[in-house]
Amino acid sequence: MVCLIILIAFYLIGIFGPVIAGMYGISPYTLDSNAISDFAGRPVADFGGITPAHPLGVEWGTGRDIFAQLLFGLRISLIISTTATLITVTIGVLIGIIAGYARGITDNLLGRLMDLILAFPFLLIVLALSGVLTDRLTELGVPEGNASRVLYLILVMSFFGWPYLARIVRGQVLSLRECEFVEAAVSMGAGRRRILFTEILPNLWAPILVYATLTLPSYIGLEAALSFLGVSVIPPDTTFGAMLAQSVTYFNVVPTYLFIPGTVLVILVVSFNLFGDSLRDALDPKGGH
Repeated sequence: MVCLIILIAFYLIGIFGPVIAGMYGISPYTLDSNAISDFAGRPVADFGGITPAHPLGVEWGTGRDIFAQLLFGLRISLIISTTATLITVTIGVLIGIIAGYARGITDNLLGRLMDLILAFPFLLIVLALSGVLTDRLTELGVPEGNASRVLYLILVMSFFGWPYLARIVRGQVLSLRECEFVEAAVSMGAGRRRILFTEILPNLWAPILVYATLTLPSYIGLEAALSFLGVSVIPPDTTFGAMLAQSVTYFNVVPTYLFIPGTVLVILVVSFNLFGDSLRDALDPKGGH
């Protein structure tokens, strides 16, 4: 419950981030020349420029507020990870149910498709195709810049993520299709669509929900890693990974640049993982025995 409260707070902060920033009178796009020195761009105040006007300090060289960047970066990270999780769950559940119930050649073809996707080196492909596919999305009508980059991340995460859930769902369906309530539906002449989505799917919500709560934090960490490598939004927008990448240059001088976004990222991911574990224990109390 504590993790659930923390996660709700994170989502509320992400949704109302611009409002919170406006209340403090800060913006991630505003360059505060008074908060940095003229000759080197070093924050004037100690601990990375922490002052009442800038509660978490300012960025070296620009004077942009760190707190405002966290608010807007959290929003982008949650949009990417949440949307990618929803698409992953939708595709994975659909393919997994069809493969598990159909068996035969359909099951074999879908199984080989999952194996093929899982065989690709994800990180190398994402880095290599970033520029090409982003430009392609722009040609298809997606706004140029960060909109196409965000959509690219969502699509590649979903494309390479759904086979894991599909395999889990397929295994569950293989056992559920032999249950008496499914046999009763078949004997009564129920169509395949009704059997899949009315009889079998409601009995899969527990593992699907648990998988979703554990996938979302992995996508948050993955987005941060890709952002660290430069495959994410471009300045002045930022995410956790971009802030961590920027902090490496000044870590020896101002450690808060690394610790502040890193701590927020750790709290967010750990809260999701603990919530997912607790949810799994609650929905499947015999799973650990």
